[in-house]
Amino acid sequence: MLEKEMLRALTDDDMRRSLMRIAHEILEKNKGAQGIVLLGIITRGFYLAKRIGENISKIEGLEVPIGALDVAPFRDDEKRTSKESDRSKIEFDLNNKKVILIDDVLFTGRTVRAAMDAIISRGRPDTIQLAVLIDRGHREFPIRPDFVGKNIPSSKSKEVVKVKVKEIDDEDGVYIIRARGDEYEI
Repeated sequence: MLEKEMLRALTDDDMRRSLMRIAHEILEKNKGAQGIVLLGIITRGFYLAKRIGENISKIEGLEVPIGALDVAPFRDDEKRTSKESDRSKIEFDLNNKKVILIDDVLFTGRTVRAAMDAIISRGRPDTIQLAVLIDRGHREFPIRPDFVGKNIPSSKSKEVVKVKVKEIDDEDGVYIIRARGDEYEI
């Protein structure tokens, strides 16, 4: 029988501080909030984007546009859906903008690759920058984040990193789920 061990990697306070730090780093790198738009990858990335947007607003006194990006129609694996089922909600122009792409966990890079295709299909931004709460390594594509909340080295096959957000999971936190035994399934 497979046993799972769940370790808390970030508390709700750790997440709050990380997202505030990311907001400051975004503003520093871009010399303010002018021309910035935030795109959160559905699902948890969108809620993190909203929080980063709130932090930017507190710091700069300026609201930045925030959108939700569905990457499923642009994936190259079994998670691909049709373009007709695209759930993205982007109500602003991406042309000549500094797009900050936000996701919860960066792993192989396949989701980010799909996100870049989704962005480019909607316009030609000035830049695309990547912010992630967790970078766990194991890239299959040459993708590196510009802003990272925490690096969590992990086992590719025996661990899963799970981000929880209050809006969906009724709590904030980051957990490492480790398998103990011969098999692994989450």
